[in-house]
Amino acid sequence: MTNCQNVGALSTGKVLSSCDDLEGLSAELEQVSSNLPRRVNANPEDVERGLAQLVLTLIELLRQLMERQAVRRMENNALSDSEIERLGQTFIKLDQRMDELLVTFGLEREDLNLNLGPLGDLM
Repeated sequence: MTNCQNVGALSTGKVLSSCDDLEGLSAELEQVSSNLPRRVNANPEDVERGLAQLVLTLIELLRQLMERQAVRRMENNALSDSEIERLGQTFIKLDQRMDELLVTFGLEREDLNLNLGPLGDLM
């Protein structure tokens, strides 16, 4: 049985429906692996910066989600004026602190994103 015949058996599970799907997946995997470094850079400063970038990206993602929820709650009149004011001040302070951390680690706002390969960017 060839690889294409095996794909037909997989198609019943709706993972892959044809040889073209398998070839496309293979091409995407090759593209992703070609963009990955062949060796791990063990420079402590780069590791620290990379870890800070990952953590700050996750914090930014959570901040954006919380902000969207706050806006929805405001639009639904689910918040009092004092709650709206408090949320606004909190988001301003969080944004200021994020700017400070970006400077500390030598990052820009544009660095706060993750490329998810075929899925695109996280934010």
